[in-house]
Amino acid sequence: MIRLGVNIDHVATLRQARRGHEPDPVTAALLAQLGGADGITVHLREDRRHIQERDLRLLRPLVTNRLNLEMAAVDAIADLACEIKPDEATLVPERREELTTEGGLDVIAHEAAVRKIVQRLKACDVHVSLFIDPNAAQIHQARMLGAQAVEIQTARYAEAKTIAAREEELSVLREAASLARDQGLHVHMGHGLNYTNVQAVASIEGVEELNIGHSIVARSVLVGMERAVRDMKEAMRQGIV
Repeated sequence: MIRLGVNIDHVATLRQARRGHEPDPVTAALLAQLGGADGITVHLREDRRHIQERDLRLLRPLVTNRLNLEMAAVDAIADLACEIKPDEATLVPERREELTTEGGLDVIAHEAAVRKIVQRLKACDVHVSLFIDPNAAQIHQARMLGAQAVEIQTARYAEAKTIAAREEELSVLREAASLARDQGLHVHMGHGLNYTNVQAVASIEGVEELNIGHSIVARSVLVGMERAVRDMKEAMRQGIV
């Protein structure tokens, strides 16, 4: 069964809107696990706009399945990762001006910086994934850099406006997943997935994990986190059948 990693960043976004204590992303993580989440994903950004270092430290002993830390390829966050030891670290691009992650990390253009952080993380026994575009050159480079997994970004599929465009992007994702598997990489996907578009991605052969945040957190405001996670797991199962 394909895993669901629930990204709780936007619970922290709501908390930080008033610099208060609620809603608590740690509590959200516990409820997500009760709802069937196979893992919890958090992005500790350099500007600390949502998830804080304290959240990460509290989450580590409480996440009993998989804790995935999204992070920029920088030494300061790598220091924390090596101390706290998430089950996985996913290197992502990061710009201060962006509302959310925009596209995949260019592991060719940033080869030296990415290689350095990959080696550091692996040396402290943290499994490494790279969040990249569904591009053959990026996938080959990910393997050359020593990553153990890739998270292939699904934004272009999620944002496609027509059936034909959606099918074209699905074909690109299928080819990328097949190539990544051939390269010996674990295959994850995510970005922009929701309750109505996740089914086709969940059906792609070889995909082991989907990371989904905004859509689940948005639904949780209305129905609660446990129910929102259960609903997403059911939507994924509809694609796998």
